[in-house]
Amino acid sequence: MQTSAKSMRDIAQEGMLMPQEEMLEVGRKKSSLFIGIPKETSFQENRVALTPQATALLVNNGHRVVIQRSAGLKANYTDHEYSEAGAVVGDIKEVFEADIILKIAPPTEVEIDLMHQGQTLMSALQLNLQLKTTLLKLIEKRITAIAWDFIQDDDGIYPTVRTMGEIAGNTAILIAAECLSNMNDGVGLMFGGIAGVKPSEVVILGAGTVGEYAARAAIGLGASVKVFDSSISRLRRLQDNVGFRVYTSVMEPDVMSECLSTADVVIGAIRSSRGRTPVVVSEVMVEKMKKGAVIVDVSIDRGGCFETSKVTDHERPTYVKHDVIHYCVPNIASRVSRTASKALSNIFSPIVLEMADMGGCKSLIKHDPGFRNGVYLYQGMLTSELLGEIFGLPCKDIDLLIAAF
Repeated sequence: MQTSAKSMRDIAQEGMLMPQEEMLEVGRKKSSLFIGIPKETSFQENRVALTPQATALLVNNGHRVVIQRSAGLKANYTDHEYSEAGAVVGDIKEVFEADIILKIAPPTEVEIDLMHQGQTLMSALQLNLQLKTTLLKLIEKRITAIAWDFIQDDDGIYPTVRTMGEIAGNTAILIAAECLSNMNDGVGLMFGGIAGVKPSEVVILGAGTVGEYAARAAIGLGASVKVFDSSISRLRRLQDNVGFRVYTSVMEPDVMSECLSTADVVIGAIRSSRGRTPVVVSEVMVEKMKKGAVIVDVSIDRGGCFETSKVTDHERPTYVKHDVIHYCVPNIASRVSRTASKALSNIFSPIVLEMADMGGCKSLIKHDPGFRNGVYLYQGMLTSELLGEIFGLPCKDIDLLIAAF
């Protein structure tokens, strides 16, 4: 028996010394996700988070999608299209049974009441609309909340903000063209491109994404374009991206006032990284503008950059002050809701697929710094320093929380 035992040990030791197969890392197990898409109830929010085509992509990859009845109608997507794509079309309670809620606007208190403990929410943050009471309710329910407007890609760009900026810039010029026409009690001008007729003058305040795409659209329509910004580097980048020499200047009040006095259209495209947009055009400057000139204040989402701006809506979008037409509707992208929904869906669906490939939302937060940048609540713990400052709430470092869990 001893000889037999010894021989067995020898055999085992010899086996350990033999060449072994390489042990490869075990891949992460894909998750099957349960996604809920509620109908947007915010005032004049016409977008939907996923199109039927994106829904079909997720369903074909093994995920379950439930969408509230009529959620896509304002973007001209029918319940039948979603049903054909493989989604379950149900009521709001069925939607909020999902593990991941995907929506456009921040959740209302009614929607938060329907959420269950430990759920994941992806929506816009919209600091100007965020209420402390709704934030505290999300904390109480230990929600993991991701603001899609703060998610970054591999290049450090905010893809949803940029995409909505592209839409807003293009649409702002089309809106201005409508306001100049006789059909909308305008002075009867078109942007330009007619031999022997002076082109319209367009002044754009801000050289970011909105300003760049407004400049592209205005140039395409034959207008004369002038762009102002506080940053020389942004002005230089706009010149390079547009590929067309336009007048650019820093925001010197005297120079800007002179240009505004001859402008037919002024686009407010200034975006503040924190808090309210600064007012850069005084009421005195507006008074000196031409009769029938048009102001489109895209910055109204964060207070507006004109002293004469006040919030309007899609039903009554304009008003006249000092003989100047003002268009100050927040969320311009909802005016072209189908295009905006497609653009957002093109961003959201790859994120959801990557989330599944990584094994779930928590794993994606851990391994993707760009996605992690959008997290403002992690399992009910506030991780946004900005929200902590605004509401006087304690904030925790998301990196430390991930290491701890």
